[in-house]
Amino acid sequence: MADIDRRNSGGRGGYSNRKRRFREDDEFDRRRPYQEPAHLKVRKQLLAIAESPFKKTDEEIQVIADTVAEHYEDDEIRGNFTDLVLQIVVDQALKIPFVAAVILALNLKRPDLAQEVLTRATTALNEHFRTGAWREVKLLLRFLACLQDMLEFEGVFPVLEELFSRSADLQAASIDDSLGLALVKIILLTIPYLMASSASGFEAHAGNLLEKTDIIASAPHALEALVDPYPGGGDDIGHEPQSIISLLQKQLVAEAAQSWELACLPRPWRTLLVWDQEKPATQTKHKLPPIIVPSPVLQGVRPQLPEVYFSVYADQDVETVPPTSSIASLILRDSLVDTINTLDYNRNATAKFLIDLDCYFAPETFVKRATPFDRLKDVETGKSTWKPEDVAVDAVFSQLLQLPNAEHKLVYYHSVLTESCKIAPAAIAPCLGRAIRYLYRSVDAMDLELEYRFMDWFTHHLSNFGFTWKWTEWVDDVELPLAKPKKAFIIGALEKEIRLSFAQRIRGTLPEPYQALITEAKEKDIPDFKYNSDSRRQPIRHSCRRPLANRFVQGTPYAPQAREILRLLRAKAPDSEIGIQLTSIQSEALSFGVADPLIPSTDAYMTAICFVGSKSLSHVLNCIERCKERLLALGPQSEAARRQIVTSVMQYWAETPGVGVNIVDKLLNYTILTPISVINWALEDNIDRGMILTHAYVYEMVASTIHKVTNRVRQIVIARNQPALPAEQVTILDETLEKEKAQMKDLFATVQDALIGVASGIVDEMAESRNQDTEGEALIRGWGDRWLRVFRRKMAVEETWMGEMMANYEAMDALVEISAEVSNGNRAQEEDIDDEIS
Repeated sequence: MADIDRRNSGGRGGYSNRKRRFREDDEFDRRRPYQEPAHLKVRKQLLAIAESPFKKTDEEIQVIADTVAEHYEDDEIRGNFTDLVLQIVVDQALKIPFVAAVILALNLKRPDLAQEVLTRATTALNEHFRTGAWREVKLLLRFLACLQDMLEFEGVFPVLEELFSRSADLQAASIDDSLGLALVKIILLTIPYLMASSASGFEAHAGNLLEKTDIIASAPHALEALVDPYPGGGDDIGHEPQSIISLLQKQLVAEAAQSWELACLPRPWRTLLVWDQEKPATQTKHKLPPIIVPSPVLQGVRPQLPEVYFSVYADQDVETVPPTSSIASLILRDSLVDTINTLDYNRNATAKFLIDLDCYFAPETFVKRATPFDRLKDVETGKSTWKPEDVAVDAVFSQLLQLPNAEHKLVYYHSVLTESCKIAPAAIAPCLGRAIRYLYRSVDAMDLELEYRFMDWFTHHLSNFGFTWKWTEWVDDVELPLAKPKKAFIIGALEKEIRLSFAQRIRGTLPEPYQALITEAKEKDIPDFKYNSDSRRQPIRHSCRRPLANRFVQGTPYAPQAREILRLLRAKAPDSEIGIQLTSIQSEALSFGVADPLIPSTDAYMTAICFVGSKSLSHVLNCIERCKERLLALGPQSEAARRQIVTSVMQYWAETPGVGVNIVDKLLNYTILTPISVINWALEDNIDRGMILTHAYVYEMVASTIHKVTNRVRQIVIARNQPALPAEQVTILDETLEKEKAQMKDLFATVQDALIGVASGIVDEMAESRNQDTEGEALIRGWGDRWLRVFRRKMAVEETWMGEMMANYEAMDALVEISAEVSNGNRAQEEDIDDEIS
């Protein structure tokens, strides 16, 4: 009782009633339960459609259709629903059949709403045709194909016929045209959804289309050989790479022979086509609004290039992905690739879609999620052994390792794989392990650019998971010569790991045989300043193992002046004081008989800059910014001095060359270095009998330099093709473009000349040693061939891209003129009518 009295007293620590002044009112105040607005409810349901394996998809579809039909007079429902449907179609390709099923169910109850969706979809489709947005065209056509049963007459087939007509025109104009192939690919990827729809009786239409597309799909493209991921062949490759469009043609012909079974495609409309319990439902037929395929068609922003089917699970004992003989291989791949590339702004959502892949296709298409690979042998005969995780990972690798270029930055695909592994580590991690082993086995035959993309992803992925890998599996390759691709891969991977962490940490993750690959010098955070000693030693020749090692092991000439330059840089002294020391070095160099005294003075100056800025990238950039004027003045005075800048940077960072490559990249941005000086430094001054080609950081330096030049040309082309540009600006841009194109061609010619010398063994040092190491020379010549293939492809791609962009510009002008003529004709007709009326 005392406790109760004290609580009711309202004293300190007790129960206070002051804030509840209207207690009587509160007792009778009954809040109504919150009812979510109908448009928000529909939005949530539509966005989550088919995402959960624990919900019945047909019930979800019916509930959405019922809710929309019940509130069809609500303008907010009508507008938001239609907008969301079209957004899902374009952004989430995996859900297209299920969204189409909602429209089919809605058509049974509110045909006017279904007609509105059709109208909006065709309006969007016409706009994408006009701008050349071919992925959006493909996805909207797929959506309409799923709605074939509610369309009058032939439905979507006339549109596909028109597309083929445009493709045939493009191929007739040029057999090397790639846009025509892209249009045929759209046709071939639409046919399966047409034949899997609830409509029937269109087998003859599909057969006629396949007969027409066979001519174009079977013809090889000029660039097809350059995008082969395994040009080196080899016994470890599970199959010969095939063009996606020719493969798709063969698969569809085979599927037609099997009465269009299309077992992997979902058919959510099968259980919905019942209006009531007594009679089957019949779809209200709608006339498809006009769809205008422009002539000529536009290329679009991203050029259409030939694609080769690529899989990292091609050589397994048990099939974990569909074989290339099955249409499922390309249907699954296409939907996944569209999802990955359209959701590049949200890697978490992309990873979630990949994990839930089995929700979006027919039951029994895959085995149960996270089924161990070893247990697939126990699956009953006749049932699928396809793992959804393998199919998803395979699709990501197909984009990461796509030639000639990936659609997005490569780090995006890295992040998708990382997020997928974090969401479902037990399912994804073993898949990645098998993919890594397959790619490593294929390194000898793999395209060089793809090898370095694989290396970048491999090291980046390890950095996200504690740098753990079963290095013991590759321990036999540690003793291979450096010229062997697998040994070069191991060294390059360890160098990149050190860039992402630090040498001591990486050393701790490696077995004993790998320890020698990480020297004590690599563990230094700040390399030594080579001018710290006054004693002079003659320069020594660098070894093949470390082509950029410090050539002065103890003392270095000009040490007093170099140390004074270092002191002045740290003190941020005026440039005139530094100039005195540089002049002193040049005078001493002349007394030694040095032909170009700017070379030693530049070496001392740049080495001091590297030492001052060795703490971080921002430190070295600040130092370069302060010294920029003097560095910019070196190039016009001496090309050899300009190349010495690269030499000094790479010698200082010889143990961690990735840092040096990064600094060289920044010097290119400042225009202190020119692209040709960097190329000549790598492929002429330091060719070292071709051994420099085995180093990953050299490829990174050359490829990034080439990319800067080609990217500038592309930017000029895009700026020049802007509509309504004044004639004066067009003239200026044309002149600039011709100049930049000439420089780009000269740069590619320099690269190719140097690589041809290595590939044919006519480099001076190679010719001298030809009789000494036949096997080693053959390996080096192989590196020359691999490099040469990469840069020939890059040149061919740039020429193709520029040609297609200029053709796109002309086509756009032609469409504008046609539109103007039509508009003038309509205006003249209106004036004639007005005159008659008056």
